[in-house]
Amino acid sequence: MKIASWNVNGIRARQGQLIDWLVAETPDIVCLQEIKASPDQLPFELRDVQDYWSCWHGEKGYSGVGLLVSKSLLGAMPACWHPGFDFEQRIVCASVPSPVGDVMVASVYVPNGGKDFEAKIRFLEALDSYVAEAEREQLLLVLCGDLNVARTERDIHPKERKANQIGARPEERALIERILSRGVVDVHRRLHPDDDNLFTWWAPWRNMKQRNIGWRIDYVLASQALADRASSAVVQREIGTSDHGPVVVQFGFT
Repeated sequence: MKIASWNVNGIRARQGQLIDWLVAETPDIVCLQEIKASPDQLPFELRDVQDYWSCWHGEKGYSGVGLLVSKSLLGAMPACWHPGFDFEQRIVCASVPSPVGDVMVASVYVPNGGKDFEAKIRFLEALDSYVAEAEREQLLLVLCGDLNVARTERDIHPKERKANQIGARPEERALIERILSRGVVDVHRRLHPDDDNLFTWWAPWRNMKQRNIGWRIDYVLASQALADRASSAVVQREIGTSDHGPVVVQFGFT
């Protein structure tokens, strides 16, 4: 099972890139963030993506998330839902089958906190409670998306590190670590424990993306039983013109 997450930063601007990437990459599940469009604004090719069931949750010009599930994985449209703490179209969930049981997949876009840091903290606290509830119910979980927090200093390029900047404050990082204490694993860091250049977002100036001077703020977090089956985890910096690169994890079930 291949699961991918990508903050496309405007899905209509990236329509062709997304379709080409889906054809080339053929992920089983795709979590998208910052689609910046309501479902009725999507062109037909996106509203009903070929070979995928599509769950869209967004509004014009701001935020929004999507979740695509391959029709080869699921024979009928999955039930999609939004937790009670969702606001500004920031999270969509679905249950999908896997060889080890049904998996609750969530596509998440955490607010960056620049305009309202307390709202970001409230969202992360609610997300933590949601993951804790999944753990209590012994649900398999894959949480994908732009969490807008770099876990440690190594997740920010040295040239981008500043004191007390949003996205790297102790209280945000503590909440990410609390979420990770709920039986989920940061798959990319587990498979690349010594990679100090594992970034997923780059400021859109001075060729930062080409130079790989960025932050790691996009994640695939998976329940331990799934993370133990992860065979690869990559960041596709070369894909598309978004300021984020797709993050892709391959899980094996042989």
